[in-house]
Amino acid sequence: MNLQNLYANLQIQDMNTMQKATYKAAENGDDLILLSPTGSGKTLAFLFPLLRSLLAEQNGVQAMVLVPSRELALQIEQVFKNMEADFKVSICYGGHDKKIEKNTLVQAPVLLIGTPGRVAYHIRHGNFDSKNIHFLVLDEFDKALEFGFQEDMEYIIGAMPNLKQKMLTSATAMNDIPDFTKLQEPKTISFLKTAEIKPQLQLRKVMTTSEEKLDTLFRLLCKIGNRRCLIFCNHRDAVDRISALLAEKGIERETFHGGMEQDERERALLKFRNDSSRILITTDLAARGLDIAEVESIVHYQLPPKEDAFIHRNGRTARMNAKGFVYLIMTPEENFPFIKSNTQEDPLSGNYNIPEKTPFVTLYLSAGKKDKINKVDIVGFLIKKGGLQKEDIGLIEVKDTSSYVAVRRDNAKKLVAQLQKEKIKNKKLKIEIAY
Repeated sequence: MNLQNLYANLQIQDMNTMQKATYKAAENGDDLILLSPTGSGKTLAFLFPLLRSLLAEQNGVQAMVLVPSRELALQIEQVFKNMEADFKVSICYGGHDKKIEKNTLVQAPVLLIGTPGRVAYHIRHGNFDSKNIHFLVLDEFDKALEFGFQEDMEYIIGAMPNLKQKMLTSATAMNDIPDFTKLQEPKTISFLKTAEIKPQLQLRKVMTTSEEKLDTLFRLLCKIGNRRCLIFCNHRDAVDRISALLAEKGIERETFHGGMEQDERERALLKFRNDSSRILITTDLAARGLDIAEVESIVHYQLPPKEDAFIHRNGRTARMNAKGFVYLIMTPEENFPFIKSNTQEDPLSGNYNIPEKTPFVTLYLSAGKKDKINKVDIVGFLIKKGGLQKEDIGLIEVKDTSSYVAVRRDNAKKLVAQLQKEKIKNKKLKIEIAY
């Protein structure tokens, strides 16, 4: 394994301090517990030692990463692919086609990433051999237990008799680690209080009444303007209520919660990533694990009852030493022990305009990887058939049977009409704006 090649592929100069400490601690095969803030680079911290453990001459699944959410599984898969390490990786999660996953597992990947329920399903049905797995990562371990995955995780670990090393990760300290993990005298690596990677947050209280809470949020969003913003709620109905209000005001926004279909959730994150929307309204489902870059503001429309959740939410901003703003919308009767009484108040006393429209919108294309379509094909198609310039095209994401591409907002409707009868690789496409 050539680290310099991996750094070049990842476009980084070196591992950060936490990643180096983890890499060194893992070299003797000890079980590890890694505690480090959200956004500090835990994915690479476990992928580097995992990659070092892989054997090119050995067949079958050698390493597994278990995660609590589909989105986190997809994110880790992409990071591993970006490393260009010449090992096959596969992914499995609830909501994905089981037949596609089963076919992918016929020629077993070296690394399997998945959610506990779906991984347990494939083991029970004999779709891959778990007996050669020697390296296991339980990422966001405490969240997986919160989601009720204990029974599945216990079954999975019991089905891997030849494990040599296990690594548990979290952004908060774990008091009680269940016996089923079978950790052997684990080393704990904690960077939770390290100044170098501690987020630089500016907290502001925004005081209001229960009746005026939605109006206060709207004024706050107008003040925040075009900065990328996550709005956290405790309940799905609050997410939907805020979304409806912003729709009435003509503000682009996306929603994300567990009551949505998987493809709706993926599309919402995609549109937030590609700058079709700069506001994402969500529950704690988005509080960790998701790779959402450059979120400058966090708004707690409803504060969580526990400090751990508060910490994870705030970890979505001020990532990797950047600064971030955290706004707490509160009523006078609310009291949370983890909110300092001297937290500065923001009176929202100015006159604020409604945020401008985002520069991009997202187009849906009815062709994907199964049609042998890639990003280069899509760029060529949009330039040749749509008359776009490269700077008119934003982020492109190609799925199994569909693709999504961000294009300049002022070109979108004309472009859709223009491309309706065109083909890409001799395939006629359905193209529409993704709402």
